[in-house]
Amino acid sequence: MNTQYKQLTQKDRGFTIIEVVLVLAIAGLIFLMVFLALPALQRGQRDTQRKDDMARLQTAVSNYTSNNKGNLPAFNATFLTNYLKPTASDKFQDPNGTDYTLNTTTYSNASTNWNSTYSDTTATIYVTSSAKCDATDSTKVVGAGSRFAAFRMQLEAGTYCVNN
Repeated sequence: MNTQYKQLTQKDRGFTIIEVVLVLAIAGLIFLMVFLALPALQRGQRDTQRKDDMARLQTAVSNYTSNNKGNLPAFNATFLTNYLKPTASDKFQDPNGTDYTLNTTTYSNASTNWNSTYSDTTATIYVTSSAKCDATDSTKVVGAGSRFAAFRMQLEAGTYCVNN
């Protein structure tokens, strides 16, 4: 019986175990980086949606003041229904699915320094009448005329404050 042994050349050999482990390690690092970055991207998207909702509230207040001789709304259910939810299918909700609540106060009754921590169980917009956001610190409001209001919300990445 005559058996011939074939000489293996470099192109006939498979991958070595070191090469396979190296490729798996690199793939694992890539997946790790993606999974670490994904929650931060999702937080950023939710905060962007909240800022867009604040802009929508600003627009609704602007429309109200235009229709009512410059007076601010009462920020009650009628205002929400007529200006923020004009159709039954329209929603004014936090990205987590909770309806926003408007917590209203006047500047004289408000805490001028507002520190709150984010809690995804609340979707509260703090409305301070007769006030404006402090230009240097978004957690503070300063007094202004009766036709002004500051809107503050706690985002996952900090405080957001806008004026009407």
